[in-house]
Amino acid sequence: MSNLAPSGMWDARYIGPVPHDSSYYAKCMLGGVLACGLTHAGITPLDVAKCNMQVNPAKYSGTFNSLKTIVGEEGTKGVWKGFGPTLVGYSLQGMFKYGLYEIFKDTYMNMAGEEASEKYKGAIWLAGSASAEFFADVALCPLEMTKVKIQTSPAGTFPVPFGAAWAEMSRTKVETRFPFGSIIPLWSRQIPYTMAKFFFFEKIVQQFYTHVFTQPKETYSKPTQLGITFASGYLSGIICAIVSHPADSLVSQLGKPQNKGKSLGAIVSEVGLGTLATRGLGTRVIMIGTLTGFQWWIYDSFKASMGMGTTGGK
Repeated sequence: MSNLAPSGMWDARYIGPVPHDSSYYAKCMLGGVLACGLTHAGITPLDVAKCNMQVNPAKYSGTFNSLKTIVGEEGTKGVWKGFGPTLVGYSLQGMFKYGLYEIFKDTYMNMAGEEASEKYKGAIWLAGSASAEFFADVALCPLEMTKVKIQTSPAGTFPVPFGAAWAEMSRTKVETRFPFGSIIPLWSRQIPYTMAKFFFFEKIVQQFYTHVFTQPKETYSKPTQLGITFASGYLSGIICAIVSHPADSLVSQLGKPQNKGKSLGAIVSEVGLGTLATRGLGTRVIMIGTLTGFQWWIYDSFKASMGMGTTGGK
């Protein structure tokens, strides 16, 4: 379609297969809910194992051993602890992450103009994703704090049902720093993660369509385009996991009872930056690579089903 708005001026909102109007952005938000909420909730057992490995490595020494230990002590329901706040929290986060990314990306492209937008695509991807994640994490933070507390508390010491856990977090907010006590480490984890997720996804998709699938993007079938989406998402997810892991470990440490009331600096000094960067990383690489691949696949499948086209291109 034409790159020109009805006014006759170049407009980033008109360079795709459909105009980026309020309906488009709303659909992107819904796609984000499906992409993040379903995938994060679906891998709750891996998340439970990873969080416990980060806060109690002496007891939980590996993914499968951790899962076995948890099931042995708490039954199969133990590996699904935190499912509720995970589903709600990451649905909200996905809504803002993907929806606001589209809005900020178009806004920054229009601020830069046609020539600069093409020249500095990478900077716009980074700025758009960072801006979106800033707001997405505000929505996620109370639910993430509740999830981590549920998952890392010894059996019987903290409520497991979502409603009861939320009430307990509110009741003990002086000690737990609920609802936004983890916002800084969450931003530290999620903003670099999302910048890597969107930048490398867009870049890898661009490389696929530039060097491998060199015909115009629209000439390829939807399954081919979605295959490119999944592969690009998986590869970008591996990078995301490495970039954001130290802050992820710190968020888990904040939920540990022994760290109640300690400053972030004190926790980093005690645990060590190297440990924060590596403990549980293998599990997280597998988890985030798969997670990110499926998130992009779900998001682009939804967009394609709505006639909005898949994300990225040359």
